Amino acid sequence: MYSQSQLAYAPTPYSYTPSSHLTATINLDQEVKLADNAAERDLHESLAEIYSIIITLDALERAYLRDSIKESEYTETCDRLLRQYKSNLADETVQSAFGDLESFKYEWDVCACGTTVGPEGRKLIEYKLEVPKATERLRIGLPATVQTQPAHTNHRPLSTASFSNHNPNTSHAGPTANATHIVSASENFITLFDAIKMNMLSKDTLHPILVEIIQAVNKVTDRDFENKGKIVQWLITLNQMRAAEELTPEMAREVQFDLNAAYDGFKSVLE
Repeated sequence: MYSQSQLAYAPTPYSYTPSSHLTATINLDQEVKLADNAAERDLHESLAEIYSIIITLDALERAYLRDSIKESEYTETCDRLLRQYKSNLADETVQSAFGDLESFKYEWDVCACGTTVGPEGRKLIEYKLEVPKATERLRIGLPATVQTQPAHTNHRPLSTASFSNHNPNTSHAGPTANATHIVSASENFITLFDAIKMNMLSKDTLHPILVEIIQAVNKVTDRDFENKGKIVQWLITLNQMRAAEELTPEMAREVQFDLNAAYDGFKSVLE
C-alpha cells in the first residue's frame, strides 16, 4: 500500500539533508585546551576582559543617556572602566595582539571565550560588536560628566581681582572655594606649557595634565568659553596614541598655540 520507503530523519520544510561534512572531527569527550601555556592563557584572559569592558561601557553609556543612573555613579563606574581598559592595554603583548579597537570589534584571530581550532591552532573570530556609545567614550577617554561637567550653581565665577587677592592655601566655604579651582586650572595650564618647552612631549606626560585642566575649568564655570573645545580635541588625539608615543615638533607647536588660546578664553570668563 505504501510504496515509498520511510525517511531516516524528520523531514523539514526546506528538505534539509544531513551532510557528513558537518560531523565533528575531534573527540567530543576530550578536553579542549584554550591555551598551551600560562602566557597564552593570560593573553586570552586579558582580551576577554577588554571584550567585557567594552560591552559594559556601552550599556553604561546608554543607561546614562536614558537617565537611568545617577551622575555620580556613572562618573565613578565609567572612570573605573576606562582605567581598566587602559591598564589591560598597558601590557605590550596584549597591545600587540589587540591591535586597535576597530579591528578588535570586527575581526580577530584569538577567541577570548571559545575553543581554538584551525591549521595554526587558532580560529578566525568575528566579534562584530555594535557598540557605538562605548566606541565614542573610549575615543574621548573621559566620562561624559567630566568632559562637559557643569559647575555648582552656587559657585559663580570670580573676577580676576578676587583671583589675584586670593591665598590658595586658605580654605573657605562658598565662593572663595571657587578661587581654589581657578588657581588649580591656571597652574595646570602653566604646567602644560612648561612641559612643552622642556620637550616632554609623550602621551603619558601630557594626557594627565590635560585631564586635570578640563576637570579644573569645569569646576570653575559651565560656560563654553572660546577655544574650550581645543582642550577636548587634544585629549582625544593623545588618547588615541600609545603611552610612549610623542608629539612631533609641529604638533607640539599646535598644542601650545591652541592651549594658549583656550587659556585666554578661560580667563575671559572670569572678568
